[in-house]
Amino acid sequence: MPMRSVHAAFFTLALTFVSCAGLAPAGAQQPAAPAEPTWGTAQITNFLLNAKIFRGKKTGKGITSPWELTLTDGTVTHDAAFQTVDIHKMTNEFVDGTVELNFVDSYKYDLAAYEIAKLIGLDSMMPVTVERKWQAQTGALSWYVATMPGMIDEGERLKQKREPPPSVNWNDQMHRMRVFTALVYDTDRNVTNALIGPDWKLWMIDFSRAFRLPARLVNEKDLIKSDRQLLARIKALDGDEVARVTKSYLNTNEVSGVMKRRDLIVKHFDDLVAAKGEKDVLY
Repeated sequence: MPMRSVHAAFFTLALTFVSCAGLAPAGAQQPAAPAEPTWGTAQITNFLLNAKIFRGKKTGKGITSPWELTLTDGTVTHDAAFQTVDIHKMTNEFVDGTVELNFVDSYKYDLAAYEIAKLIGLDSMMPVTVERKWQAQTGALSWYVATMPGMIDEGERLKQKREPPPSVNWNDQMHRMRVFTALVYDTDRNVTNALIGPDWKLWMIDFSRAFRLPARLVNEKDLIKSDRQLLARIKALDGDEVARVTKSYLNTNEVSGVMKRRDLIVKHFDDLVAAKGEKDVLY
């Protein structure tokens, strides 16, 4: 099936050797950040599900322009991204002339990606995301990280030629994102939906064009290293459990696709270890 490019340039350019430059320009003072609630996942989830939504505006970012909503529980006020896109088309032609059959762009995939990330221990690289209704629309509501002080996206980092300091495991984070991208078959992993905090923590957002059906690995040539613990969790993924946590978001064929790609990922890295040795492949 013809598919559009998955932005191979992003994967090629984003992996970098560390240097002593940080996110802030040399000698610059970082402005004091407003206090973020020191909450765990359960507290953030409860807030997103139950806090009052009292303001909303379109962000104008990306193709689908999600909403930026402001919520409060009476004590804490925080923003959240609200994605409601749910497009299903027999065919979709992109600006580069490529055509995708059975095209889907859906907020449900954001929810499914987050649930699967939790199963394999990568949810810390994604904002907490829940399903919620607002103004008669159901969508994916995510804890907003894009406006945190010092946050930039990967496109801005590359444009400004900023490189991570030696103390940051930047390449390790990029490898984890690549493996997850392959598992969920995300066709739109690009420089605007990888966010970087002032501490160089990588955040993955926007999986609305993931979960394509083919049993193949997107950008397989870029899967050169893996976190050994992540690989073990992927290997241990149970299809029934994946189906259970994504039952409202993925159909049977989409779950089957995840599990087939799980097998391909495990084989891919088994082959790499056999060819190169474990120390050059797993970390």
